[in-house]
Formats: sequence, structure tokens, C-alpha cells
Amino acid sequence: MKILLIAGGWSTEREVSLNGARAMQDALAARGHEITFFDLLSGFDALLQTAAGHDFALINLHGAPGEDGLVQAMLDRVGCPYQGAGPAGSFLALNKSAAKQIFRHAGLPTADWEFLPCPPDAAWQPKLPYPLFAKSNTGGSSLRMGRAADRAALNAVLQSIFDAGDEAILEPVLAGREVTCGILGETALPPILIEPVAGDFFDYESKYAKDGAREICPAPISDALTARVQELSLAAHKALGLRGYSRADFILGPDDSLNILEVNTLPGMTATSLVPREARTVGMDFGQLLERLIELGMADCRRG
Repeated sequence: MKILLIAGGWSTEREVSLNGARAMQDALAARGHEITFFDLLSGFDALLQTAAGHDFALINLHGAPGEDGLVQAMLDRVGCPYQGAGPAGSFLALNKSAAKQIFRHAGLPTADWEFLPCPPDAAWQPKLPYPLFAKSNTGGSSLRMGRAADRAALNAVLQSIFDAGDEAILEPVLAGREVTCGILGETALPPILIEPVAGDFFDYESKYAKDGAREICPAPISDALTARVQELSLAAHKALGLRGYSRADFILGPDDSLNILEVNTLPGMTATSLVPREARTVGMDFGQLLERLIELGMADCRRG
């Protein structure tokens, strides 16, 4: 196939996107596909014209544009199939406060939160007790995320978020470990247990530094708890109206409780990323996983 590999862009996660796209390009070329590497940063004005000349687009963007549904909406206009969620599902999943409303509406467990669309005034106090996490409402890769034990620490994290032009979301600090679970088609993959080697949460350094975290797949948890993680992951995928694939992140409490943190519609796609690692556990190598995403995307396009 003639495949347009869309990567880069101009979000703060640009380098993560480019690194993953290089691995995808190598795997697809090895399987005989003709690949056009397309950096959205320099090529945005030519996206529609370029996409119209390809059989399929593989999107490897993180943050906006890409995870916000803009690129997907444009590809729809020229009838170019692509993998994963459509514009609406992408937009809803990227916005953490919107996604959490949808989880609650669907009866799925997620921690309380407070959405801050702009800097609060000096007299404001958070509704949640300290310590708490402050995060970018639409950012990923745990960038501009911090744990705050008091107002001074919270102000520092919020300043970095608002300076970057984003909104903020506050969440309580939940005791427990992080578990993540991918969805491929209509099937939940084996979950992964994530244990940061340094620090007390899965921040940017833990995610991308060498040996920054232990990622154990399949997660060493009971069969019943594994089934529950998979059930909730698929339920969150459906609640957001997603298709193709996604990855749900949870906090697993000491009492085996689960709280959904967020759902990623364009999860990392290097050969050692979380979803490819889960796929490998069920016998699917990186190239086969990419082929499966193309197959699912083509089927979605045919269904309209």
C-alpha cells in the first residue's frame, strides 16, 4: 500500500512522535509498503493534497493537532482512511475533564476532579484536599504535571500549565500503582503494571528515560482483577465512541479498587511502547500490529 505516515507536528510531544514514527516507517517498509514520511510541522498546508494521493494514513501525533481530531477530520474530507478514533472520539478523549464526565455518566470509576480553564484569583482554594496532582487538561506524556502539598507548590505547577496556553485539571493523589490496558479492535489486551524506578509517580522522565520504570506484562495481578481492568478499558473505549485501538490508564488501589485516569487514542508506537508490548504478549509482533491497525482502519472506512 501507499501509506502516508503523519508525525511530528508542533505540540510539546513532537520528539516523542518523531521517534515512534521512525520505528513505524522501518517496520512498514520491511513489509513492502511504500511510505511517505510527512512532518505536519512543515507540511500542514499540503495535508489534504498529499493525503488524497495515498491509500491510507497512519497518524503518529501526540497532543494537538492529532489527538484532538483535527487531522482525522481533514482526512475524512478527502476520503483517506486512517487508524483509530474519528474526530469526535479523539476530541473527547484528549480533554481530560470532558472524558471524566463521560466516564462518570457511563458509571465507570474515576476520581473526583476540578477543572480550571484559566488562572484562579488569589483568594481561590481548591475543592480537593492536599496533596493533589495538577495536570495539563489536554497535554500528554506527563508533561507539565506535578504533585502539590500546598498552595505555593500548586501555584508553581499551574503557572507552567497556563503559561503554555493550556487549561488545568486537579485530581487527588490516589494510593496505589498504575495499570494500563490496550484495546485492539473489540479485544482488550493483557494489562501492564507500571512501577517507576525513581520518584513516586509515572512522570515524563519515568516514561522516556532508559530504565525509568518497570513495565511488567502481563501485569502480576489476579485473573479476576485482570478481567476487571480489561472490562473497564473496553467500556471506556466504547463510552468515548472510539474505534480501532486505544489505551486506558488506571490507578490500582491497595484494596484492588480501580480508577480510570485517562484514555489515549494515539498511544505510543515504538516497538517497546506499551500497546506493542501487550500485543507481543499475545503473539503479535510490531509489524503485524501495524498491519492490524491498517486492516481495522480500512474496515471502518468501508463502513462509513
